[in-house]
Amino acid sequence: MTFSVSRRALLGAALGAPPLARAQGAARLLVIGGGFGGATAASYARREHPWLDVTLVEQRTRYITCPYANRVLAGDLSLADITHEYDGLRARGVRVIHDRAIHHDPVARRVRLGGGEVLSYDRLILSPGIALRYDALDGYDEAAAERMPHAWIAADGAQLSLLRRQLEAMPDGGVVGVVIPANPYRCPPGPYERISLIAGYLSRHKPRSKILALDAKDAFSKQSLFQDAWRALYPGMIEWVSAANDGRVVRVDPGAMELETEFGTRHRVDVANVIPPQSAAAIATDAGLADGTGWVPVNSQTLESRTAPGVHVVGDAMFPGPMPKSGFLANSEAKAAVAAAAALLRGEAPPASVFVNTCYSHVGPDYAISVANIFRAAAGSQSFVEVPGSGGTSPRGDLPEQRRLEALYADGWYASITRDMFG
Repeated sequence: MTFSVSRRALLGAALGAPPLARAQGAARLLVIGGGFGGATAASYARREHPWLDVTLVEQRTRYITCPYANRVLAGDLSLADITHEYDGLRARGVRVIHDRAIHHDPVARRVRLGGGEVLSYDRLILSPGIALRYDALDGYDEAAAERMPHAWIAADGAQLSLLRRQLEAMPDGGVVGVVIPANPYRCPPGPYERISLIAGYLSRHKPRSKILALDAKDAFSKQSLFQDAWRALYPGMIEWVSAANDGRVVRVDPGAMELETEFGTRHRVDVANVIPPQSAAAIATDAGLADGTGWVPVNSQTLESRTAPGVHVVGDAMFPGPMPKSGFLANSEAKAAVAAAAALLRGEAPPASVFVNTCYSHVGPDYAISVANIFRAAAGSQSFVEVPGSGGTSPRGDLPEQRRLEALYADGWYASITRDMFG
C-alpha cells in the first residue's frame, strides 16, 4: 500500500470533509482489517449507527483468532473451534469485500483494492494487526519460520498447525525452546500461556520433556501467577531465563536447531517456537502512518492518526502507551473509534473515550488467571493513562475453585466477544 501526502494536502483533507458525507446520502465508513478491531468496528457501527454505510475489507474469507490459539497447540481445541465466518456481518448490513488494499489517497479519501475496485470513504478505520520483524533476529526469516515456527499470526492457521505437528513428533525427553521478544508485542501474557499449555500437553504425553523459555525481558505480565502455577502443575518442566540471566536471543540457526543468546550461549533444542519482535502491519508502515517505534501514533481521544486526518487506527497496529495489545482492548478501541467517527461526521464533538481490558490466560485444565485494567485519554495530552485503582489480577494462593471459575469465565468471554464481532 502506498501513501504520499504533503502538508498542504493534509490541511485540505482535514478541512475538506464536511459532516454527513457532504450531506449527500449515507456517510461512508470504510473498515480495513477483519480481526478483533475491524470486525468489531463494522459490527458496532451497523448496530449503533445504522445511518452509516459500512464496508469491511479483509483478505481472508475466514478468521482464525489468536486468543485461544494456544489451546489448539495443547490439543484442547481444533482450528475449526477458533475459526469464524463473516456471514453474520453481512446479515447486519455490512458490505464485506475479500480483497487487499494496495493504495490509499488520504486527500481524495479513496482506497484502491488489489482487484481494481476503488472505494471512497468519509471516515476510515484501519485495523491491520502486526507484522513480524524478521530483520530483528539474525538468522530468522520466512524460510526459517518453516523450521522454527512463530505461530504468532494465527489467521492463516499454517504456522499454528506446523508447531502442533512438531510437538506431536518430538520424542519424549526432548526440549522445546521458546523465544520471547521485548515489549511491546501482541498479547503480553501470550507466550507464558503458550508455555503453560505446551507443558500441559507434554506432562500428559511426553513427561520427560522440558521447556526452555528464553526471554528478552526481566519481568512479564502476571508473572507471579504463572510461576506459581508452573511450580504446582509442572514442577521441574519449565526453565524461564530472564534477559539479565542471558535470556535474550540474538541469533538462531534453523539447520542446527540452535538458539544463541547475547553472551554467546548456544542452546540446542528439538522444537523451537521463535516469536520475533513486531511492528504495525505493512499496510500501516508502507502508508507512512507509523513512526520510529514501528507503531502508529494516534490522537488518544479519537484514535485518529496524527498524520492522516480521517483515518482512525485501532488494535495492535496502534501505539498504545501503557495499554497492552490485547483482543479485548482492540474491541474497546474499535467502539471508541466508531463513536468518534460518527460524532465527527455529524459535526459534533466526539465523546470521552474509556478503554477496557480483561485478559484471561489458561494455564492448565480447569485453571485460568486474569488481569483487568481501565484506561482513558490523558487530559491535555496525546497519551493514555490507566484509571487509578481500576486494575487488578487474580489472587495468589492455592485456590482451585477460583482457577476453575476463571477458566469458565474465559470460555464465556471468548464466546461473547466473538459473537460481538461476527454476529
